[in-house]
Amino acid sequence: MQLVSKLPNVGTTIFTQMSQLAQQHQALNLSQGFPDFSAPEPLLVALAKYTQLGYNQYAPLMGLPQLCELVADKIARLYKNTVNAAAEVTITPGATEAIFCAIQAIVRAGDEVIVFDPCYDSYEPSVELAGGKCIHLALQGAHFSIDWQALKQAINIRTRLIIINSPHNPSGSLLTRADLDRLATLIRDKSIFILSDEVYEHLVFDGQTHASVLAHEELYQRACVVSSFGKTYHVTGWKTGYMVAPEHITKELRKVHQYVNFCGVTPIQYALADFMQAYPQHVDELPRFYQHKRDVLLQHLSASSFAIQPTQGTYFQLLDYSAIRPDLNDVQMANWLTIEKGIATIPLSVFYQNPPPQQRLIRVCFAKRDETLVQAGEKLCAI
Repeated sequence: MQLVSKLPNVGTTIFTQMSQLAQQHQALNLSQGFPDFSAPEPLLVALAKYTQLGYNQYAPLMGLPQLCELVADKIARLYKNTVNAAAEVTITPGATEAIFCAIQAIVRAGDEVIVFDPCYDSYEPSVELAGGKCIHLALQGAHFSIDWQALKQAINIRTRLIIINSPHNPSGSLLTRADLDRLATLIRDKSIFILSDEVYEHLVFDGQTHASVLAHEELYQRACVVSSFGKTYHVTGWKTGYMVAPEHITKELRKVHQYVNFCGVTPIQYALADFMQAYPQHVDELPRFYQHKRDVLLQHLSASSFAIQPTQGTYFQLLDYSAIRPDLNDVQMANWLTIEKGIATIPLSVFYQNPPPQQRLIRVCFAKRDETLVQAGEKLCAI
């Protein structure tokens, strides 16, 4: 008996493929987005403490109350929005699960969901499983900005949800407060929800600030905002995130969440709460911390043949290889770099429904030790 796939177009992710290829060829792996340095020592100590003390049973559905309160405190401090921790904050086992739950709660069969390419690869499968259809709009120009006229034309009576992502993976571009105002104006009289993927909220560079939907009173009333402890505290393998939404939306999100995973990992939540309480300044130091790593990479790429526009946020940098191997598309280039040059990257085209045919961009991750970034620069400059 054959099982007909609900996701016939989904295979092994490019991140897994490139990491496997990197391991096979012993290449320096700048493809998958995770740090190669340790998490803060007090955070690791706290996790060991709580596992040893026996805090290893189910956490509450919404998450540990003290962790939800600390998230709410952070939102109040950074975004001037007083959210109700018990009614509006939900801890999830990873931001991807939060995104999935939000889409399942909001999207119905026949609904349309607008996404902006290049976009994170979990959005569309989640929409398809909910019976919806993604409408892909390409971000424009070197700064990967929204084409507002195209967005206006794409909105119709079937539009149920718009997914935005800032700081943006994979381009590193940022939405501004003016962008959020324009979006609010465009959907003000329409029954459209917003899913705001803000997992890199603290990784914004060159003195810029993160324009969060949490700080936009009008948009927040129809939004679910998703973030990631894993990205913020250098523990991507802990798979812990959270979603914040007004109470009437949160009620529906939690209905899905309780049957997908029910709760996040208990000792991890206790450890995060301890660390957030003791080191609230950690999030304030992240822009400087990661800008330094971006700048180390760029400094050691200055003699290369890649064209580079410094990323505005995230821990990803795009490299334009048009002057090196324009005969190769980006998938071919990523494979060539891994196999022949010993450095693994991610092709940008995999984030598109219809990739621009002449685009010659690859993505590298700079959430690495300085010595790793220096070695990467040496390898890339030798090409």
